[in-house]
Amino acid sequence: MASSENRYDRSSETDQLHPFYAARQALRRHATGGNVLILATVAALVVANIPGINDLYSDFWNQEVYLQVGDFNVLSHGGHPMTMLQFINDAMMAVFFFSIGLEIKREVLVGELSSFKQALLPIMGAIGGMVVPVLIYYALSSGTDYVGGAAIPMATDIAFSLGVLAMLGSRVPLSLKIFLTTLAVVDDIGGIVVIAAFYSTHIEAMFLLYAALLLGLLLLGSWMRIKSKIFYLVIGGVVWFLFLNSGVHPTIAGVLVAFCVPATPVFAPKKYVKIIRRAISNFNQDDDETLNRRTILDKNQMDWLKQIESASDKVISPLQELEDSIHPIVNNLIVPLFAFANAGIFLLDIDPLSVVEGISLAIICGLVIGKFVGILCLSWLTVKLRLAPMPDHANWKMMSAIAMLGGIGFTVSLFIANLSFAGMGAHGQDLLDHSKLGIVVGSLLSGVLGFILLKKFLPKHSVDDDSDSSVIDSAR
Repeated sequence: MASSENRYDRSSETDQLHPFYAARQALRRHATGGNVLILATVAALVVANIPGINDLYSDFWNQEVYLQVGDFNVLSHGGHPMTMLQFINDAMMAVFFFSIGLEIKREVLVGELSSFKQALLPIMGAIGGMVVPVLIYYALSSGTDYVGGAAIPMATDIAFSLGVLAMLGSRVPLSLKIFLTTLAVVDDIGGIVVIAAFYSTHIEAMFLLYAALLLGLLLLGSWMRIKSKIFYLVIGGVVWFLFLNSGVHPTIAGVLVAFCVPATPVFAPKKYVKIIRRAISNFNQDDDETLNRRTILDKNQMDWLKQIESASDKVISPLQELEDSIHPIVNNLIVPLFAFANAGIFLLDIDPLSVVEGISLAIICGLVIGKFVGILCLSWLTVKLRLAPMPDHANWKMMSAIAMLGGIGFTVSLFIANLSFAGMGAHGQDLLDHSKLGIVVGSLLSGVLGFILLKKFLPKHSVDDDSDSSVIDSAR
């Protein structure tokens, strides 16, 4: 028993020393979140189609929500209280975009986007995966009343797509997982730009001016090395409220606030190591017998351990600590709740043939065909022009499967569909329902086809970064 525990400890330490440890942890979080997201989506589709319960489901999201301080309701838009659905889409999803902003900043500073050559392949793939679906959608919707939803099929859902990869375990080279993750991050940047540029309503300049001043204060705080997370979160909440009432979509506030969070720790790692060595040195061998027992620590021991705890807090940057803290909330609560609130489609009065016509067909073609062609073709062109190398241990058959997974556009696609058609009355609701149907069907097709292709083209055994590349050469 002891020997197995020792083996476990050594393997755990080896894993943590692996150069891609942080990337592996992020991939595991996203993959787990994808499983919860699938359950929430299935639950929404089931509940929305059970007679009697579906009315309760619909009515619940239309309830007004209040966070009242005297006569002032924080959760108000233009003087009107937000509904539960608006609270999820405009407030909770701002936290989702805040986490995306933190992830983008980290990727630019120390991640896959920090090296231009390393980042170029997923960047080009993402550009192709955004442009081609939009062109296909536009070609199929030109002259119709739903042409304004052209941005719907441009997104890649990182949680869903990595959830599919997780089903194939260690057969998937880590380089492909990182390629898909980086591509989805660049996709998110494109989605943020589209939301900011095309989904703003009547602009209230004064609210934006106040928000800009507060963002300047956050930048000043970062420059002055203010590390308090409360400072950034409280002021960030005020910025969100100002954006909510400014006409610019409030989720953009989440991204901008994230960019203001400092990425440098209070202590350099060298100083941190000195502090913990000094604190640990106070525990001498004479204390071993005492420390072996479960007992209350004395005052000095408490002080030494508090020094280590305080130093540990200060060696991790606010950006990394916030990202690490928020990810479980976003992946396991906010995004599944968003899916449960928005993916519910009443299918019993929808003509099955409508899936292969109108807006549903345009979205399905954009996601399944457009994302596949756009990602694969621009990736191929980038490698053939020797602008960027092929991912390690990968071939073009595997890349085609990854390109197909890029068509899973669920979360951000639903979000943009709501922005495109909500508030247009009964006809807008009909367009929204059919767009949701297209998103669900298109994402499902992309996921199933991507999984089948991966299962066929991946090596039959585990592949890691230290494995011999000749294994992949034999699969070409």
